[in-house]
Formats: sequence, structure tokens, C-alpha cells
Amino acid sequence: MVTAGGDAPGMNAAIRAIVRSALHNGLEVIGFERGYAGLIDDKFRRMGPRSVSGIINLGGTILKTIRCERMKTPEGLEKASETLKSHRLDGLVAIGGDGTFRGASELYKVSGVPVIGVPATIDNDVAGTDTTIGFDTAVNTALFAIDRIRDTATSHERVFVVEVMGRRRGFLALEVGLAEGAEVILVPEIEFRIEDICRKLKKARSEGKTSEIIVMAEGAGDSRAIVSHIGKETGYEVRLTVLGHIQRGGSPTARSRVLACEFGSKAIDLLLEGAKREMVGIRGGKIISVDLDYSWKGQKELDMRLYRLAEVLSA
Repeated sequence: MVTAGGDAPGMNAAIRAIVRSALHNGLEVIGFERGYAGLIDDKFRRMGPRSVSGIINLGGTILKTIRCERMKTPEGLEKASETLKSHRLDGLVAIGGDGTFRGASELYKVSGVPVIGVPATIDNDVAGTDTTIGFDTAVNTALFAIDRIRDTATSHERVFVVEVMGRRRGFLALEVGLAEGAEVILVPEIEFRIEDICRKLKKARSEGKTSEIIVMAEGAGDSRAIVSHIGKETGYEVRLTVLGHIQRGGSPTARSRVLACEFGSKAIDLLLEGAKREMVGIRGGKIISVDLDYSWKGQKELDMRLYRLAEVLSA
């Protein structure tokens, strides 16, 4: 088992589920530390039932994680393959996002050791699953912060631009913006014009609004330039808040914990059934599996129905 890439709330719950499901089925488990770097360098710990006690509520990952460039090289993959074979492992469960699964897929090609992916990323950008471990927690963390920002926005009659994570995709910004009742949502997938945003803000003020919230994904543009442009164009007080890595930490929500339990157990089931290269997921409320390559080669589409609904409700 390995946790790789960016951490996400619920990874520890997934580790717990994998370990205890495996032990229940008579399997032995080792956890490689510090992501794929630990796999390449053969840094591991043996995992028993007590090794995962009291971690279901903890954010981050007890196995630690770093981004490992060596996993992108033939030499790194070969060394990781040698580690798997030296331990005579029957399978590897990789917990992470699309980059983690790309590495796991390449490792399977080199080693022949079955790999199962467990999607855990706050970006929710993994194809083949409706949602990922940690996404619900990140949404609620952002909402907790923006609810308080709105109090200040209302009191001072300001426009607040709140930047959330999402360099390439806008799933987090869309969900947060809709749930927060943001007047404007900016995501990388949809082009926008600052002039249109300013026009919408002016119209809202003419109709009696005295403050507004704009939620934007970090990959949607230069948030500081956007704040400056809106201020100059409208004459309103505009402030920027960048939530940053606060969204990646904290105790996972019930939804993230339950999902982690289901995904971890399903990963062990798949290995026992003889799966070679699969990812666990959820579709329409049912736990499923898909080809691991689809998870990082496929393009998960933003829910435009939610985006249009947010526009209607922001009037």
C-alpha cells in the first residue's frame, strides 16, 4: 500500500479500511512510506490492526507522501518493481489522484504485479468516479471559511474574491460556489470576460445588493489582477482571500470517511477476485471499478447543469 501525490482528508480512513479488510481475509499488509519514493527506496512498515487504531478521524496520511519525479523514469520504475518482487507482494493498493494512478499503471507494465487505485484527491478530477475521498471535506472546509468572509463582506459592503484550489479543473470551485450562493464562479473550463463580471456586479448593486462573493479556482486566472480590474472598473471595495492548503487538511467529514471505508474494502475485494489494473469508484451511489488507465487518460466533465443552476440562483 502507498499514499502518493497530494494529501487528502480521508486517506487515513482508507489506510485503516485497507489494512483491516486485508487482515480479515488472511492477508498480510505493508505500507510504503513517503509515497513512491518509499517504494523505490524500500522504506516500509508492517501494518497490523493496532497500527491503524485511532486514525479514521485524522487528516493527512500516516504513511506520509511526497511527489516523486524518479517514478517517471525507467530507472525509478525498475527499482520500484524490484522492491515489490523482493517482498513477494501479490498486489499494490495506490491511494491518490490521476498522477498516482499513472505511476501505478506504468509500474504494472514493468512488474506485472496487480495494482488497484483508490481515488483520494480534493480536486475530484479523476475520471471514472462521481467523487473522490477528501472532496466533500475540502468543500466543507472552504464553506466554513467563506461563510465568515461573507459576514465581513456584508458588514463593509465589499466584493470578496475567494480563491480555492484547482489548478486545472474547477470541480471544487463549482461545488463551493453553488453551496455558498456565490454571485460569480470562475473555473478553468469556462472562459469569462472581466467586463461581463463587472457588468453583473453593477446590475446587482442597482437592484439592491450591497456585497458579493466571487469564488474562483486558482487555475481560472490571476486572482490579484482580477481583483484590481474589478475595483478600478466598478469603484467598489474589492478584497482577495486565498484559502490555499487549509483545504487539504483537517478531520474528514462523515462522507469522506464512509467513502474511504467503502473504497478501501472494495480494493481488497478486487485483489482477491484477481483484478490486475483497476480503480475503485462510485457511480450513482454504487461502488464500482474501472480500468485504471481510464482514470487518468479519460476526461472527467464538469457538471454544466450545476454551473447553470448557480447562475440562475445568483441573481
